[in-house]
Formats: sequence, structure tokens, C-alpha cells
Amino acid sequence: MAKLFLKFEDQVIQEVSLSSGTVTIGRQPDNVLRIDNPAVSGYHAKVYSENGHYVLEDAESFNGTYINSQRISKVVLKDGDKALIGKHTLEFNAQAQDVWHGSVSTVDAQAKAKLPQLDRTAFLDTAKAKEMIAMAVAASSSGRATAVQQKAQQKGADQSQAPAHVAHQTIGTLTIMEGRTDQKHYVLTSRLTVIGKSKMAGIRLKRWFAPHVAASIYRSEDGYFIAASGDKIKVKVNDALVEGGKKQIEAGNVIEVDGVKAVFGFCEA
Repeated sequence: MAKLFLKFEDQVIQEVSLSSGTVTIGRQPDNVLRIDNPAVSGYHAKVYSENGHYVLEDAESFNGTYINSQRISKVVLKDGDKALIGKHTLEFNAQAQDVWHGSVSTVDAQAKAKLPQLDRTAFLDTAKAKEMIAMAVAASSSGRATAVQQKAQQKGADQSQAPAHVAHQTIGTLTIMEGRTDQKHYVLTSRLTVIGKSKMAGIRLKRWFAPHVAASIYRSEDGYFIAASGDKIKVKVNDALVEGGKKQIEAGNVIEVDGVKAVFGFCEA
């Protein structure tokens, strides 16, 4: 069964089956695939079945939807297509196994009227968007397969284990010990928190030559994970270099990214 994989920095954040109807994508909380990033419109795009094919249609979004460096309004998806939405990549897989990891969001008119008023969508530079598309296309497809396999193995584990329970009951925090950032304490409520100098980063680095995007912390059902944005970025957890992609972080871990040292912890949700 066909599936969509939502990625950031080639890390799978969410996956959803296309067997349950239209998949809406955007920043508002009633979307099936919610992307909590200011470069994404409230209702940015949608994927649905039409004449035996799956179609990606832009919903007149502010920054647009791109496939193969071209801004599209509506396009028939082919297996392996990668669309850029804001700073996230949406990958279409026509042959993925039908394993559901999400739920379709449905709201009536009354509930829709109560949706939060979002901040204005931030402008995303077109040249930067095209660069990100190229990076997404060049990413290894084996990385996705590994991420999906690991997630499937974890879901088969005993759901009553303490770490899984903690992940559902608490929210991650980051307290800065050394280095220059825009705050000293962060509550990691978003599914994805970017660390970097970018104005869209959740944790803003203030060093003059800091990377635009240095690393990212993302939350899944299994806990919190940290990953560097590229091979040239060094991320350490408890003085050990993070290699091979991502690393799960636990309460009390000391994280180092581009001269910033911070302690990870939890607070009550």
C-alpha cells in the first residue's frame, strides 16, 4: 500500500498510509500530516487518489510546493518522488507495506472554527529551497528503510516498559550551560526542534559564524533523538561523538553542538 514519509534532514519524522483517504498537510493541528514550521502554511497541500493515481496538490500555499526543483500546483506522484514543503521533505512510496503509524484527523465545522490563529507564514528563500530539494534527492533511500525497520522493531517491544511510559507523560527540556543562545532554557514541545543560527530554529545559536542549521532534536513515540545536520557538524552526547546518524538522549545527558553545551531533562506535560 502506498505511503508518505515526512522527513527533516533525511530523518523520518512521521509516516502515513494513503489507504484512508485524503491526506492534508500543513501547520494547523487538524491536518493529517502537521508540520510545525513557520515556513509552512496552515493548509499547505494535500495528497489524494484520482483516476487510479495519487495526486499531490498545492493549496495555494505562501512558499509553494516543489518537486524536482519545480514549483507545482498539481502533479501525479511517481514512486520515489520527493516533494519539498517548507524545509521538510515528503517522500512518496507506492510499494510500502501497509503498516499504520498515524491516524486521520477529522474535524467538523464547529471544531474548525476554534483552530488557533497562526503567526504569518515566514518567507522561504527560493534558492535555499532548491538547494534543499537537491539534498533530499541525493539522500540514500537505505536510510529510510533503516529508520522504518527500527521503528517497527521498537513498536513490537513491550509497551509497558518504563522508557516508553515516560516519553508519553513528560516533555523534554534543554538547559544551556555554556555558549551563546537566544534563551537559557527550552521546553521541547514540538515534534522537531532545530538548533542553528536560522531565524526559524527553535534553539537559536548566537555565535557569529554558527551554522544555519547545526543539528535537530526530534521527538518520537520512543523518546527524544538528536542528529547532526551534516558530516561536518560535530555533535557530542556525554563527550562521545554522535556517529551514524541519530542518538537517543536521556535525562541528565550533556549535549554539545557548535560550542554550546546543554543538559537534557524532562518536565511534566
